[in-house]
Amino acid sequence: FMAEHNLLGKAGEDAAVDYLERHDYVIRHRNWRKGHFELDIVAAKDNELVVVEVKTRSNTEFAQPEDAVDVPKIRRTVRAADTYIKLFQIDIPVRFDIITVVGENGNFEIEHIKEAFLPPLF
Repeated sequence: FMAEHNLLGKAGEDAAVDYLERHDYVIRHRNWRKGHFELDIVAAKDNELVVVEVKTRSNTEFAQPEDAVDVPKIRRTVRAADTYIKLFQIDIPVRFDIITVVGENGNFEIEHIKEAFLPPLF
């Protein structure tokens, strides 16, 4: 099961990257990691840094994919983004998006939720 899940996740992420590139985003990093921090996709467009969390599901029978992005996950993502921004000395606004990828490889439905969450102030 795990392998299949990973393959779907990888295909979903490829689809998300493809979608972003088609919409004129420049992909800076994929699966960026430092220590225990991780960001799925870091992109840039219109002088804005866009941190994208990708959620892939084969169906939405049980829950919407974006529901998997809970407060602890948001905090971790924001902290990771903060680390990224300091490391690369980025001085442009940052936005947090979620891209949901539903279906199977070759037949994905993609939804791009811009400003899916704002950095919590804590």
